[in-house]
Amino acid sequence: MQRIINEDSYEEKIERSRFIVNLKYIEHVDDAKEFISKISKDHKTANHNCWAYVIGKNGDYAHSSDNGEPSGTAGKPILNAINKSDLTNIVLVVTRYFGGVKLGIRGLIDAYGGVTERAIELNQVEELVDYHYYSIYTTYDYHNILTHKLKQLDLEISETNFGIDVHLKIKIKEEYIAEFSELLEDLGANNKIKYKKEEK
Repeated sequence: MQRIINEDSYEEKIERSRFIVNLKYIEHVDDAKEFISKISKDHKTANHNCWAYVIGKNGDYAHSSDNGEPSGTAGKPILNAINKSDLTNIVLVVTRYFGGVKLGIRGLIDAYGGVTERAIELNQVEELVDYHYYSIYTTYDYHNILTHKLKQLDLEISETNFGIDVHLKIKIKEEYIAEFSELLEDLGANNKIKYKKEEK
């Protein structure tokens, strides 16, 4: 699964109707509802604020709304476009200002699905990865050796602080955590380091 990085809005005119797409990275249903409410208030004079969201590591939870458009012509096409892009933890609202030309069922499905796809294409995406975070404390004389050992693993040293001891903040992908844990145990057993897992 992937997630969006930036959250650029997108606007397009189709048969004189104005379609505006707003999207956001989220992690909870409450965040999705808050964003939908905000966009709906920002565009309270629009004819429709249709939306969909997908949440969960594997896109386990999804919901959508046609918001007054004919059933199945807005929310579902938006959701289908999100799923087609293999995205999760995203909420997307498509606002429509009616321009006087009726699009018909097929036209609405193509319009809502199409603008959603084009909005997603304009936004950068990245692989959705679970990270683990650690603090490691070591002595000044062991710092260079420790750094060399850590750099052999696929991890990121996000911060280094020099105080009484050297304090490293580590960010590592879940898939490499077993190898990393073995290293920590070996070094800890030899009294070379002290470490603790952080929430973030």
